[in-house]
Amino acid sequence: MGSKWRKVKMALASNLCVYVPTADADDTPPHSDGFSDVGLLSPAAAGWSVGGSGARPASPSLRLSKSFNRSSKKTCTICLASMKRGEGQAIFTAECSHSFHFQCIASNVKHGNKICPVCRAKWKEVPLQGPTNPGPPLGRTRINPVNWSNDNSVMTLLRPIPPRPNSPRHAAAPIFPTPEPTIFDDDEALDLKFTNRPCLENSNLKRVLVKTYTEVPAVPRFSAADDFTVLIHLKAPASVSGVKSSNTNQGPTFSQVNQTPRAPVDLVTVLDTSGSMAGTKLALLKRAMGFVIQNLGPADRLAVIAFSSTARRLFPLRKMSDTGKQQALQAVNSLVANGGTNIAEGLRKGAKVMEDRRENNPVGSIILLSDGQDTYTVNGSSNPGGRKNQSNYELLLPESIHGGDGNPGIKIPVHAFGFGTDHDASSMHSISEISGGTFSFIETEGVIQDAFAQCIGGLLSVVVKDARVILESVNANVVLRSLKAGSYKSHLMQDGKSGCIDVGDLYADEERDFLVSVNIPKELTSYETCLLKVRCHYTDPLTKETVNLESVDVVIKRPASLGQEVVSVEVDRQKNRLHAAEAMVQARTAAEEGDLAQAIGTLENCRRVLSETVSAKSGDRLCVALDAELKEMQERMASRHMYEASGRAYILSGLSSHSWQRATARGDSTYGSSLVQAYQTPSMVEMLTRSQASLLGSPSAQRPVRPIWSFASPKPR
Repeated sequence: MGSKWRKVKMALASNLCVYVPTADADDTPPHSDGFSDVGLLSPAAAGWSVGGSGARPASPSLRLSKSFNRSSKKTCTICLASMKRGEGQAIFTAECSHSFHFQCIASNVKHGNKICPVCRAKWKEVPLQGPTNPGPPLGRTRINPVNWSNDNSVMTLLRPIPPRPNSPRHAAAPIFPTPEPTIFDDDEALDLKFTNRPCLENSNLKRVLVKTYTEVPAVPRFSAADDFTVLIHLKAPASVSGVKSSNTNQGPTFSQVNQTPRAPVDLVTVLDTSGSMAGTKLALLKRAMGFVIQNLGPADRLAVIAFSSTARRLFPLRKMSDTGKQQALQAVNSLVANGGTNIAEGLRKGAKVMEDRRENNPVGSIILLSDGQDTYTVNGSSNPGGRKNQSNYELLLPESIHGGDGNPGIKIPVHAFGFGTDHDASSMHSISEISGGTFSFIETEGVIQDAFAQCIGGLLSVVVKDARVILESVNANVVLRSLKAGSYKSHLMQDGKSGCIDVGDLYADEERDFLVSVNIPKELTSYETCLLKVRCHYTDPLTKETVNLESVDVVIKRPASLGQEVVSVEVDRQKNRLHAAEAMVQARTAAEEGDLAQAIGTLENCRRVLSETVSAKSGDRLCVALDAELKEMQERMASRHMYEASGRAYILSGLSSHSWQRATARGDSTYGSSLVQAYQTPSMVEMLTRSQASLLGSPSAQRPVRPIWSFASPKPR
């Protein structure tokens, strides 16, 4: 015992921060299993193998390489800044041998977190910042054994080394000035040297591919049809041009995906910090935001809005340079949960950042996360079935986003994430639908980082802007009956001779399928009939040039008679997708009206019909996924409580995915073991793999994730 106190006295004499030893092993108080906010946020841990060279971590599978152990001693894994002695900052070395700036680690353990951000070892002693008043004089710090009271007789007060006047570390002034400006025109200027230059090689591979399919290849000459289906298929350019993986079953590798220039992004995150987010939820949110920040490029810009009862701009629109990332991490790390839930105010400030910015990156988006229900803007009025009126949800979105009164708005999609089982899935889904974004349901708290990773994997791979498909009848007797485009805006001329679909932005490798219904006239003089001419144009986000693709003619053969009729699997597959989406809408309507039995019956009937189709009998992957999804929805309608807790959100996230033909998170649906992987792109899968590798600590321990096969082509053998 005497030798231990000698170490304490020596530390006091040399102004160093040390641990206070316990007298007995039996006196060590129990420690909590709670999460460490900084551990979840730590960017160092997010990108490297995790383990410990001192105390053994909680999980034996998380081990730290020697190179990481050396680098972690030179760099604070919280702020990523240098950690050399003599720079005017106290250095805290934990019992597991990992070191941090004292100020960095103290701000993250003041609520009782006792887990090392690097190796996840449980600490017996943690650093605490001393109270300003009452207590010791300002500038003193204390280090407490876990769960020891502040007045314990063996608690030691240490005076930190005074900072150097010209030290570049941790300036006394706040990162960004307060109060908040009335106009958010302080966005960081775009630097042209970071602008991606398009590669001219393989330029033909960088164009959108347009294909058409007819439900049958031929119709007898002397027959007519009133409802004949034509499939318009689009596929965006790949994120990897001219590079093929050595293993064709696993898709592109990390380095291959990152070789291709991409359009930089302006991203605004609108984060719920109400009281219900306290504890693990907020810690996981910080970790997920840390992952997002670390995966943005130097040309990307990020702003952070935090909302509870009110909203504030926590971090202005800044480029994600090394300095920008460090400041963004510090801003996110300062999040504190309290107050109510004012989603409308958070979105208003998020939209204002986009409106007021002086310069625009080619891609802009808002990410909204909330675990509760807006109690400030949406009133409690509802229809007899219990659903709140749709018009009330529109109040949550600023007019600048959804338009109105002839104003088209700024066209910024809001990708909404419902966190947990208490969020308002209907409002979050409405927000995303109106703005052109997607709605994801994060049922399991630990999936939040994967859900964000999938989303930004798409946002960081936009290769097409403002795409539009134009359809024209080239036969005087052919008329367009209908356009089935899901949530995409479509317009059919009154005379039925032309129509268009506004597709908008496409991520790399994304596919879109639209069904067009036309009539087939009798053909008396020719052996084929040209039905439609399909044209497509879009903007290249890198060059900002308009790309006009060559038109594609839709032609069917007109023989005198037919043998065995061959149905197109491609068309049948998309019919099944739309049929399933319609069944989901009907089931949700019945469930909201209180008739769960009818809702389950509607889904069961849809599954039965799908099982009899040509594509299902051929083992089509989309049909298998649809059946699994419908079955899951039935199970989540087993009781009213289950439907309210997760069934509604699961159905709405599925509808969002199918209506936009874009991947969303549903519970644990981002995992590789799930059948519900529709619409995932290689870029999304690559970002998911990064996320899962960082969570598990080692790339070799990650969950198996690989891109699914395209639903627009038969399954490879």
